[in-house]
Amino acid sequence: MPPRRVFVLGGTGTIGQATVRALVRQGHEVVCFVRPRAGVGGRLAPQDTARLLPGATLRVGDVTDPASLARDGFAGERFDALVSCLASRTGEPKDAWAIDHLAHVHALAAARAAGVRHMVLLSAICVQKPLLAFQQAKLAFEKSLIESGIDYSIVRPTAFFKSLSGQVERVRSGKPFLVFGDGTLTACKPISDEDLGAYLAGCLADPGRRNKVLPIGGPGPAITPRQQGEHLHALFGRPARFKHVPVALLDVIIGVLGALGRVLPPLAAKAELARIGRYYATESMLVLDTATGRYDAGATPSTGTQTLFGYYADLARGAAGPERGDHAVF
Repeated sequence: MPPRRVFVLGGTGTIGQATVRALVRQGHEVVCFVRPRAGVGGRLAPQDTARLLPGATLRVGDVTDPASLARDGFAGERFDALVSCLASRTGEPKDAWAIDHLAHVHALAAARAAGVRHMVLLSAICVQKPLLAFQQAKLAFEKSLIESGIDYSIVRPTAFFKSLSGQVERVRSGKPFLVFGDGTLTACKPISDEDLGAYLAGCLADPGRRNKVLPIGGPGPAITPRQQGEHLHALFGRPARFKHVPVALLDVIIGVLGALGRVLPPLAAKAELARIGRYYATESMLVLDTATGRYDAGATPSTGTQTLFGYYADLARGAAGPERGDHAVF
């Protein structure tokens, strides 16, 4: 495949950075549209962002503003593809509909005007069972993309290493591993940023990934939270210890915050975050068999070479982990 001009959204996140690295390695001309202050809390100035994305051209603007997308981003130039790793930070309804849906609608319109004929979208496997605002917002844009007439590759990954790394220091310090229920309520096939970035970039060249919704996990079998805790304790040479958090506790929290949120709007946002937590505590990040209503590890495709347990070993040796930001649970 000859090199292409690729316009990238969400390039400053850890998955976005990995995707940009993969695109650059493949020889594409990559233009990243970034905020004036990127990163968690807006701590990255443009020069800091440039160091994160070597080999790519940076353009600065506001992804929520159609005029800025056209003027500051696409700038009247032609592009072959749009790759988006953009996602709302918190999943709260206002944020989700502004970023996961509307910003993408604007970006797609600007991309089509720039000649783009293929969009690669990073979505999420949890949209299979859309109980939350951010899932509904993602699905709404997926529908718009599918109906747009351009080629699409909608990638729905399972759990990320960074979302499963929050208890490493807890176990290292001798504390028990926290699990909901007995620790076997859910399972996932975790995927690393690098493997996911390579998969996303590879969608440009692989005709078998065009005009498809693509669930994807990392290598190896599905892993439960209990297995994660057992492995971490073994890494640190300790017998496995668990603290069991009842799912009913989350229901109580959601009920209280939801009731108070009708009077105090900030608590309504916290209630939504609690609903997100409950979702991930009770739903597996695997392909959902709609006929049976059960999650199917065997039907969840795998890619890449990096495993969660290998990543845990790196963290145990003191290797730096990725930024976890607003998506951290523990």
